[in-house]
Amino acid sequence: MKSVAEDLWKALKFDADGLVAAVAQQYDTGEVLMVAWMNRTAIEETLATGRVCYWSRSRRSLWRKGETSGQSQKLVELRIDCDGDTLLLLVDQTGVACHTGRRSCFYRAVRGGALETVSAVEKDPRELYGKT
Repeated sequence: MKSVAEDLWKALKFDADGLVAAVAQQYDTGEVLMVAWMNRTAIEETLATGRVCYWSRSRRSLWRKGETSGQSQKLVELRIDCDGDTLLLLVDQTGVACHTGRRSCFYRAVRGGALETVSAVEKDPRELYGKT
């Protein structure tokens, strides 16, 4: 009998850098929180622990959501799209998801021909990351 992980690895299509896009969505409201990247190790850790782990392209290392800010994501369900190149992570977000201190990274909208901020900062980023 095949394992779920075996089926997942066969279905996923990683890019040339071994990454797949991951969309994080609040499981109960449908709010899209952020988009990040995952490699196989990040996916394995997320599935094993239930705490979402991403791959940081800038740091070139695993990034456990909330490890510095305390604003973590608990995995509720992992879904894969029809092409196998994007994951949908249904999560339970603790606090804010965006490094700017907003609930969602999607806090700007084009309205009336201008870019407008549509959600306020909920938590000062300096408090989240200990920076001044």
